[in-house]
Amino acid sequence: MAKIFIDEKLVEAKDGETVFQAAVRAGIHIPHLCYHPAFVPEGSCRMCLVEIEGLPKLELSCSTQVREGMKIFTQSEKIGEARKGTLEFLLAEHPLDCPICDKAGECKLQDYYKEYGLFESQFKEAKEKREKKVRIGENLILDQERCVLCTRCVRFLNEITKTQELGVFERGVRSEINIYENNLVDNNYSNNLTELCPVGAITDTDFRFQTRAWLLEKGESICSLCSRGCNIFIEYNPGFARIPRKKRVYRLKSRENSEVNEYWICDFGRYGYKYLDEERLEKIVQNKNGKQTVLSWEKAYLVLVEKIKALFLRKKISRMAVICHTGLSNEELFLIRKIFGDILRVEKIFIADPPQGEKDNLLLTAERTANRRGAEEIGFDFKPLDLEVIALKTDLLLIFGHFLAESFSLSDIKNALDKIGAKFLFTSHSSNLNDLVDIVLPVALVAEASGSLTNVDGKVQRYSPVLETCGDARALWQVLLSLAKELKINYKYFYPLASSEAILKQMGNEIPFFEKKND
Repeated sequence: MAKIFIDEKLVEAKDGETVFQAAVRAGIHIPHLCYHPAFVPEGSCRMCLVEIEGLPKLELSCSTQVREGMKIFTQSEKIGEARKGTLEFLLAEHPLDCPICDKAGECKLQDYYKEYGLFESQFKEAKEKREKKVRIGENLILDQERCVLCTRCVRFLNEITKTQELGVFERGVRSEINIYENNLVDNNYSNNLTELCPVGAITDTDFRFQTRAWLLEKGESICSLCSRGCNIFIEYNPGFARIPRKKRVYRLKSRENSEVNEYWICDFGRYGYKYLDEERLEKIVQNKNGKQTVLSWEKAYLVLVEKIKALFLRKKISRMAVICHTGLSNEELFLIRKIFGDILRVEKIFIADPPQGEKDNLLLTAERTANRRGAEEIGFDFKPLDLEVIALKTDLLLIFGHFLAESFSLSDIKNALDKIGAKFLFTSHSSNLNDLVDIVLPVALVAEASGSLTNVDGKVQRYSPVLETCGDARALWQVLLSLAKELKINYKYFYPLASSEAILKQMGNEIPFFEKKND
């Protein structure tokens, strides 16, 4: 460890660390456009210049390694003038697009101009004209006039995806980012470029002109569309009084986690956000005699409890079956296993997951649910689901999730369910299954509840609600706890489990894998 001083503050820097990295760890902000912790420093933007005692010139903090006893200044008058001059050169060719730019409100160039600029333009010559709307990918639009040549996009495609679709063409004032001979950026991570771009040069057609950044709020969550469990931000419009909103969620962005997804998310997860709003189930619906009736949770619990008690008292619990999926949280799977497997002794408990998809060598996994590893550790048997076994001698069926319809044809499901007396479906979305069961109950998604997921590498990650639940939907772990209490089974066990944190702690007491995962 080297002891250095940054703005007269003593900082202990790691061996081989740069001045910039040491400053970041010390909570000292140094402006930058081209630097990114995932890439080798390039030093092309010249915004991170600092003054080092004993050296005649300003130095790049992103590439200068620390030495014992260094005295570094990041806010001197000399540095301010240098940053102001750099900004003037950057803005000399930059268009005045801020009012219509999608990056407005979160643009580093805007922020730095406010902090270091605020100068009158001295540029009298005609500006270079470049292409304003270059399609470089399926959802990517490049505005070459806004580009500050930080080359973050080029380095990402060279160093991370290794697909190398972008490059810097021409020289000097005519330098520009572009694709090679109309070969579009086409990989599973292409739209990380919109996040990497510090200005509004690369924009996303899915978000383009949809809303303004300052109208959105964001919350931390976990992507549940594959078993990697990438950390994300959900950016949503909270709504305004008397003004109807077009939609709730506008985009997902990556959230740094060095142990899971580093700084990235795949395009499959990024653009899969529409499931948060579309085709959502909001009311409890009972199908009876060809009519649909809306029920309360209390009434639904009463009907379900009566069905379960009737089988239990007649010692016919073997005529009950449960179908769930591994997109449920650790807490929900644990409660299903505890209530129906350990206490009620239901033998027919099956997993119905969506079919596997293509995986890649970076983040995307083949599993299209978020918690298969968690289900394995909890003790679920992944025996193949057989509809004939379900239909045979089953009087009560509980289905958690709508993925059953993705594994079997609707006619086969209908033929099987027609042979079962009572059917209950707990789901977040409307599907073709809704009309085949007696009662459909809405449940919350990961983004609307609290809980934890175990990713493919065995990392248990907690999450908290970002969005409000849709309609009357409730978190499934809350529904299961209420059901256990209504059934009056092992009251002393279930009563203390009043939160997802309490359930996870109990899991740690019973399952060695989760013992140290709930700190």
